[in-house]
Amino acid sequence: MTKYAKMILEIIEQSHEHMSAEQIFFKLKERESKAVLATVYNNLNKLYQDDKIRKITMEGSPDRYDKKIKHDHLVCRSCGQLSDMCFEDLTQSLEQQLGEGILSYDLKVFYLCPKCQEKYGNSLSLKDK
Repeated sequence: MTKYAKMILEIIEQSHEHMSAEQIFFKLKERESKAVLATVYNNLNKLYQDDKIRKITMEGSPDRYDKKIKHDHLVCRSCGQLSDMCFEDLTQSLEQQLGEGILSYDLKVFYLCPKCQEKYGNSLSLKDK
């Protein structure tokens, strides 16, 4: 693993956020002034391919990167806020339904966060977004 890959992995593992590549780049620049954005993207892709980090893809937003620890995500349909959530592990149920083993799954539950509920009240449904 390269020096930059180790530093990027450390940034992700120590973060309580779901950072984009640009956010990771700015954190890396605080430690290593010579870092460039292309290096961050290349190392994120390698870390993801090597199954060291998770990539969270959402339509209309940049990819976010997260720790490899098994957990699921709540996604606000209005503002896009990501929150970690631990639901019951569905692996066994999915494998039984599929009749095959699965490697992994990524569960995203869409909802309106408390701030957006306060902002829009009950007048905004998820279909409106």
